[in-house]
Amino acid sequence: MFRGTYTALVTPFRDDAIDVEAFERLIEGQIAGGVSGIVPVGTTGESPTLTREERRQVIELAVKFARQRCQVIAGTGSNSTRDAIAHTCEAEELGVDGALLVAPYYNKPSQEGLFRHFRAIAEATSLPLVLYNIPGRCAVDIAADTVVRLAHASANIVSIKEASGSVDRVSELVARLPDGFTVLSGD
Repeated sequence: MFRGTYTALVTPFRDDAIDVEAFERLIEGQIAGGVSGIVPVGTTGESPTLTREERRQVIELAVKFARQRCQVIAGTGSNSTRDAIAHTCEAEELGVDGALLVAPYYNKPSQEGLFRHFRAIAEATSLPLVLYNIPGRCAVDIAADTVVRLAHASANIVSIKEASGSVDRVSELVARLPDGFTVLSGD
């Protein structure tokens, strides 16, 4: 489902508003460079600092500017399950190809809490979902057992962006996850 290179996009601003022209140039440059997809409103795009209206505008623009020449995976994760569901459902309505779900940050949920958080989001959407494990920034690690459990519990959880920095973790995930489940890496 998700293979290749996906660029996490910054959110350009000018005069306290989204710089639409700069954002279009950024996306055109990524497409010209041959990316498989773009990731707007992720953590690189400073999603926690965007207003709801800014988040919506960035997603709308990304879908419009990509014009189906590459996939658009919107960052919709949050430390609030309710907010993550709302962000994901809104992104689905706006026409994205998938959603990237960062682990809940700051709260430090248990593995069962992580499972319930991600499963609730998966149950609220038909979008293909990419888990995002970045323990160095979220203060919580999505354990391999939890990822495997989620992959079997929710058909639309189809990928993980594994940014723990552990080659052993990536190898374990590849060995244990179902066929077709994609393990992406990057930080």
